[in-house]
Amino acid sequence: MKAALVESVGKVSLTEVPDPAPGPREVVVKVAACGLCGTDLHIKQGEFAPSLPLVPGHEFAGEVVALGSEVDELAEGDQVAVDPSLYCHECRYCRRGHNNLCDRWAAIGVSTAGGAAEYAVAPAANCVRLPEHVRTQDAALIEPLSCAVRGYDVLKSQLGSHVLIYGSGTMGLMMLELAKRTGAASVEVLDLNPERLATARGLGCSGAAATAEELDRPGGWDLVVDATGNAAAIQDGLGRVAKAGTFLQFGVSDYATRATIEPYRIYNQEITITGSMAVLHSYERAAELFAGGILDPEVFISDRMPLDSYPQALDRFAEGKGRKIVVVP
Repeated sequence: MKAALVESVGKVSLTEVPDPAPGPREVVVKVAACGLCGTDLHIKQGEFAPSLPLVPGHEFAGEVVALGSEVDELAEGDQVAVDPSLYCHECRYCRRGHNNLCDRWAAIGVSTAGGAAEYAVAPAANCVRLPEHVRTQDAALIEPLSCAVRGYDVLKSQLGSHVLIYGSGTMGLMMLELAKRTGAASVEVLDLNPERLATARGLGCSGAAATAEELDRPGGWDLVVDATGNAAAIQDGLGRVAKAGTFLQFGVSDYATRATIEPYRIYNQEITITGSMAVLHSYERAAELFAGGILDPEVFISDRMPLDSYPQALDRFAEGKGRKIVVVP
């Protein structure tokens, strides 16, 4: 079959690899679409993935075309979205319910061959059957949405909060949509990209600007979310949190990214700084929200490119163009 391959640090190509076969509790999924995200860039840079070469792609959905010998809850022809998370279920963190912090954490498309291919293998337990009205090519959005749902699980959500989101790429826009539905009094968005800010305005944010100085909230925001991973944005955002407010590190930074905190201010103003890592008990809920229409795929998916163009799609993503880019085998 045809697949994208991160051969070595900085080198991505299209190649032929053997067709996958399912283990006893696995299925083979014919990929309908696979989304690209920041993690894929980190893998290309030699971060996150335990070893290269690797077929990337952890945001995908498709049709079940082969079943393992012990799979009876799915059938060939089922349309599914795939949770890429692979946990050991044995370590201290898994036993305490923090599977996303698993000592042996792994993921399809990060640790094992992923969905940037014509076919992919997944545990049957990781597959969520899609209702008939959901277009399978659009369901690649469910995985990033499940990360956003996890982000809100981390927060102590309060009605009437004022929210500031750094970044109006896919993840920032998803956080915007969730904030609107969790009773925020206002949700404002910052980005340097005018096109992305226009999308945020179209989705009904309370305000959109290039810098926080352009917005009128001198006391700060109850919740500040970084969806960029950018050091400058993070540093600025830490200073925009209101008293008794929360800063959520949601964007994925490079390993070397650093920011400075003010311990006295954190103490004196009772500021909470927290993080959200990937998916935890949130994939099925994200699938239900998606089926209920929380996201408009035509807004969130800006580019649908052929699998053959995966290297170019990754370059386009790295340049900050578009919103969610998906490749279609």
